[in-house]
Amino acid sequence: MSASAAAAAPQPVTAPIKAGKRKKLILIGGVLLLVLLLAGAGTAYWLKSRAAAHAVEDAGDEEVTAQLNAAAKPNPAHPPTFLPLDIFVVNLADRDADRYAQIGLTLEVDNAAFAEQMKTYMPAIRNAILMILAHKTSHELLERSGKEQLAAEILRETVRPLGITTAAAPKAEAHKVATPPADGSLTEVPSKKAKSAAQGPHNPVRHVHFSNFIIQ
Repeated sequence: MSASAAAAAPQPVTAPIKAGKRKKLILIGGVLLLVLLLAGAGTAYWLKSRAAAHAVEDAGDEEVTAQLNAAAKPNPAHPPTFLPLDIFVVNLADRDADRYAQIGLTLEVDNAAFAEQMKTYMPAIRNAILMILAHKTSHELLERSGKEQLAAEILRETVRPLGITTAAAPKAEAHKVATPPADGSLTEVPSKKAKSAAQGPHNPVRHVHFSNFIIQ
C-alpha cells in the first residue's frame, strides 16, 4: 500500500464517542441529583408542616382543657341551679326475676332560667329517663360503672326534648406515628373548630346527682 493510500484510509473516531458517553453520564447524574434534592426538600417540608400542625393541635388542646377546667371550677358569684325530679319507680329488664328500681334524681343545670324551661318539658324528660331505666338490669345498676353509665345517658337524653343533641364522649385513641407519603403530599390535620363541632353543642345540664337509689 502506498503512502498516499494509507493517508486516505479512514481512521477510527474514538474521541467523539467517548465525549458523548461522558456527556450522557453527566446528564443522568444531574437528573438523579435533582430528583434526590427534590425528594429531600419535599420530606423536609412535610416534617416541618407536621411539626407545626402538632404544635397548633397541642396548643388548642391545652386551651380547650383550660376552658373546661375554668368552667368546672365553682364560681361563688354564679352558683349552679339544682332541679330535683320526682322519684322514679320502674321495673327492670331482669329475665330471671322480677326486679324494680326506685331512683331519685337531681339535675345540676347552668342557671335558673334553664331550669324553668326544663319544667315545661318535664313530661318528655321523664319519659326519656324511664325509657333508659326500663332497659337496665339490676346487675348493671348495682355496679358503680353501671351507675356512672346511667348518669351519662340521662345527662345526654334529658336535653333532647329541648332540641339539644350532644355527642357521646369519644374514646381515647392511641397516637399513631405518621409516615410521609411517597408522593410528598400532606395529610390534613383536623382544626380546633372541627374538633369542637365533633364534640357537639354545650349541654346546659352539668351533672346528674342521685338522691335515692334502691333496687329490689
